[in-house]
Formats: sequence, C-alpha cells, structure tokens
Amino acid sequence: MALKPVNSSSDPLYKLLREGRIKDFNDRKKLGEKIDLRDCDFRGLDLRGLDVAGLDLNGCYFRQADLRGLDLSETRLEGASINGAKISGTLFPKELTPEEITLSLLHGTRMRYGV
Repeated sequence: MALKPVNSSSDPLYKLLREGRIKDFNDRKKLGEKIDLRDCDFRGLDLRGLDVAGLDLNGCYFRQADLRGLDLSETRLEGASINGAKISGTLFPKELTPEEITLSLLHGTRMRYGV
C-alpha cells in the first residue's frame, strides 16, 4: 500500500502557518473560516500558540516542529507523524496511547487510534 503524499495545500490558512503568522491564523479561525489541513507538511515550523481545537490534522507531518504547550486533546491526529518534534507540555488526544506517541516521536511512525 503506497503512502499518501503530503498535501501542498493551497488553503490560505495553511499558507499563514507556513509563514509563521499564528495570530492571523487564530483570528481567522475564530471568525469561522473553513480550514483544510489534512495531510499537510508542518515540518520544522514553530506552532506554539496555535489554536488547534477541533482541527482535523489527520496525516500531517510534524517532523521537528515545535508543538510545545499545545492542547491537542480535541484535535484529530490519526496518521500524523511527530518525529523529532518538541512536545514538552503538549496534551495529546486520550485516544492516542503513550506508546503510540513515543513511537511516532522517536521513529516517525504514523499515529493510530485505539491500538
């Protein structure tokens, strides 16, 4: 089975994140703007302060991203990879086991729910 390619989304809110404009993203999210971030590439980005509540980040690639302090408990992360990411103080969805998170952090595996 072939892996799905990482999305090079043309979503304007994704572009804001690529440019490090977290506050602008949060403001537009708060206004209810539609967001499609599934399968996006966030490698190496500093995402601290990002309002991730309710986002679908399934299949996203977070290699060496800075996720410190994010509350991901209401975020969909199935199939996402966090290899080498900074995760101090990050709250993950309860459906993800500590083992699943550790495997992804250390080996880049894609996280699976309910395993």
